[in-house]
Amino acid sequence: MARPVSAHHELRRDEILNVAAACFARQSYPATSMNDIAAACGTSKARLYHYYESKEAILFDLLDRYTQKLLAIIGQVEATAHRQALDERATLHELVRAFLREYETSATRHAALLGSTQFLGDEQREVILDRERDVVSAVTRFLRRAYPGRVHEGNQTAIAMTLFGMINWTFTWLRPGGPMSYAGFAEEVVAMLDHGLHTPR
Repeated sequence: MARPVSAHHELRRDEILNVAAACFARQSYPATSMNDIAAACGTSKARLYHYYESKEAILFDLLDRYTQKLLAIIGQVEATAHRQALDERATLHELVRAFLREYETSATRHAALLGSTQFLGDEQREVILDRERDVVSAVTRFLRRAYPGRVHEGNQTAIAMTLFGMINWTFTWLRPGGPMSYAGFAEEVVAMLDHGLHTPR
């Protein structure tokens, strides 16, 4: 019978993932070695191998946990909307706010999702891509419900990807302590959605 993983072991793995994500963001996944990650963690490479068998295993666990978190956010927003009896537009707006709250504290993990998925093996890459497809599908569904007069089968992909284009690359330019906060930017995105989509064409 396998010995259960301790809470300390899981906490240490999460710390390693945070450090690895920062290394990948700073110098790219291909340029980062297990030695680099171990040094940034303040440990030895041998000790790092106690937690992860390879750099690819670190990347997969990082993206696996992060994409599950994004799907969990969608579920939490749906539950909140039901509990608070939010209408469809308010529900979409809350999803935008929830994503950007997460992006604010997960910039390096989000950068890894957008820039390093291709370095996974075929099977693991497909797991992550399927999760990304699930996120896009859910957001598309939210958009169609929120703006039924404007979003339809013919344009839903373009509109959904436009929304992702607005929010997914904030880690490249939106800095904590800058002239605009993540919360402030979320309200700008919500306003742009309403301005562009609330009136049927």
